[in-house]
Amino acid sequence: MESTIDLKALLVEREDCDAGTVQQLRNALAQGGTQYRSLRDVADALKKKLETATGAAAKRWHLKLGIAQFFLGYMAEAAEHLQQAEGALANFYLGRVLTARQQYDDALKAFDRAEKAGYTASQVNLQRVGIYRQKGDVAQARTVLSKLEDLSSHNAEYHFQLASALLSEGERSTAIRHLERAVELDPSHTGALFQLGHANDLAGNDEEAISYYERCLNHPPVHVGALMNLGVLYEDNEKYDKAEDCYRKVLAANPTDEQARLFMKDAHASLTMYYNPEEEHAFSRFSQVLEIPVTDFELSVRSRNCLKKMNIKTLGDLTRVSEQNLLSSKNFGETSLTEIKEMMASKGLHLGQSLEEGAQYDIRYRSNQPVSEQEQAVLSKPISDLNLSVRARKCMNRLGINTLGDVVQRSADELLESKNFGMTSLNEVREKLSQFGLSLRGD
Repeated sequence: MESTIDLKALLVEREDCDAGTVQQLRNALAQGGTQYRSLRDVADALKKKLETATGAAAKRWHLKLGIAQFFLGYMAEAAEHLQQAEGALANFYLGRVLTARQQYDDALKAFDRAEKAGYTASQVNLQRVGIYRQKGDVAQARTVLSKLEDLSSHNAEYHFQLASALLSEGERSTAIRHLERAVELDPSHTGALFQLGHANDLAGNDEEAISYYERCLNHPPVHVGALMNLGVLYEDNEKYDKAEDCYRKVLAANPTDEQARLFMKDAHASLTMYYNPEEEHAFSRFSQVLEIPVTDFELSVRSRNCLKKMNIKTLGDLTRVSEQNLLSSKNFGETSLTEIKEMMASKGLHLGQSLEEGAQYDIRYRSNQPVSEQEQAVLSKPISDLNLSVRARKCMNRLGINTLGDVVQRSADELLESKNFGMTSLNEVREKLSQFGLSLRGD
């Protein structure tokens, strides 16, 4: 059995700190258990050492503490200490920290200093590739990658950066092959593990996505995106305690993350929810009644024509209109109203029933009225154009919503009935639709 790596001996008791030290630190964190907590304790010990240190010794403590804070995920603190250290290793990890903080120009300068101080040029160049790509200059990233092809036989970071460039270019299937190769070469490569988790998440392969995201958690620093996505997947698979734990970790990293706070609240509430097959069966039968076409009933010509003009096709449609709505229609009088009410009563329903239960009715997007070419072009846009979060996107997939036209035909209540679709997701969808001048039915 592999012995537990002593992080205190590695970072506090040993004087030197080089690339080998960092690799040992990564190996220690991969052992799991209490190692992450041990690293926090080591960071506290390093701070105490730093209080009384001066000169070259202080720079060494700043280097160790900066690297420790990087792996703990505290990027602001890591940058502060690494800027007060010196040498190739300090500048290389300062570059990585600044990249994580999206300070790309300063990160490039740090990587330049790292290379001049002797850090391996190919490793520095791979980090530059990532920055060029994130700045939107995929062509420049490709140019640098073309000069590093000799790394393809053994370097995981090369395959990860190439895959990321391919994803930017829309070459998803080829990118996935390179991500898989990256993980073969380095099973702890968090970037590749996250991207593979995300790819499986998009494809609906929940088990594979969960597996990749869980592997990400074993190799700090942990990306908040992995925790959020994993939390949503846990909820989808009714693992509410694990979902809640993911959101709690996100809040520990960022206490102001309101989305994580709401998600955690939803996950916690779900722990007290129980599935009742009898209630589902009753709801299913009720739904079938709502779908009965009005043409199945023997209505007068006048009533039939009025309903047709209002584009009312089912009993469910009638539950979403009031008596006043019907009476306001041309040629629809008390006689027709009485006829419709009797028809509804025969099925245990009444006009406006859904309105009373909180639903709203808006005929705007359900009508057969012609729309302009410009409006049709907007309605035909794929749902992916909304750039929804993982949770909202998965709900759209479950509901079979593929275009903006599909989603505007849904009411808020219909979306809220979908599993794991709460007010956070609803507000997100409303906000994104408003950017296209659209809204949900009934809004």
